[in-house]
Formats: sequence, C-alpha cells, structure tokens
Amino acid sequence: MDAAIRACTSADDAAWLALRREMYAHHDAAELHAEMIAMCREPGRYAQFVGEDADGVPLGFAEVSLRHDYVVGTSTSPVAFLETIYVVPAARRHGLARALVAQARAWGRARGCAEFASDALLDNAASHAMHRALGFEETERIVYFRQSLEP
Repeated sequence: MDAAIRACTSADDAAWLALRREMYAHHDAAELHAEMIAMCREPGRYAQFVGEDADGVPLGFAEVSLRHDYVVGTSTSPVAFLETIYVVPAARRHGLARALVAQARAWGRARGCAEFASDALLDNAASHAMHRALGFEETERIVYFRQSLEP
C-alpha cells in the first residue's frame, strides 16, 4: 500500500483531526482540536505528519516533539520524542508506521537531536511490538505514583 506522507501545519487540517478523533474516540473533540492549535503555534517544538493513500484518504498520523527535560533511557538533550502514532486498522502492516516514523526521525535529526524516543503503556503489547519492529529498544519499565497534598 503506497502512501504519501505530508506535514500538517494547520490545526484546520481535516485529515489530521479525523485521525485524532478516531484514535482518541473517548476524548472531547474540542479538546483534541485545542491540542492541535497549541502544537501548530510552536512549530519549532512540534511536528505532525499524515499519511494518505493515492486518493487522499487519511491512513495514519504521527506527532513528534522536542523534549528538553530528561527522557527515560536517553543521555542527550533535546530528544525527538514520538508523542503519538496511529494507523487505521485496514492500513496496518504495510509500512505506513515505518514511513511516518522515518519522517519524525528526520525532523528530529534536522533539529540537532541525537536520540529518538517514545513510550507506551505497560499493558499495550501491540504498541511494544510495533516499537520493536520499528527499531526502538526498550530502556525501562516504570510505574508512577502520586499522593494528594490536600488535607
């Protein structure tokens, strides 16, 4: 399945929004759009890419950021960080995630990053497998804890 990868530079990008809504179906659409607006306001910190078939049908997207804070398992800063990647089920296992990640990696490299990182929930075995297939190596498993300071 051939797909063209393009950068998203506008929060009004209908394909990007549709894919975000599909991935985050349990989130409020207005919140998803507000996040897109925030990312587009900081093009030096965020980039977004959409993959479309020959007819312009959106098949997947990736969002990447520059992280200057410590990223688990890395030793440099800034780090290009794959914030989100999603490919519609019918287009999976055809190389689209690999192409989206290649664009995200190139974006990070162009901004002086020496490392590219990502994360996944502990119980998301499919994401773990995808990351390994795309050349990521697992660095650490961690569970975060919190405690309220309210009386």
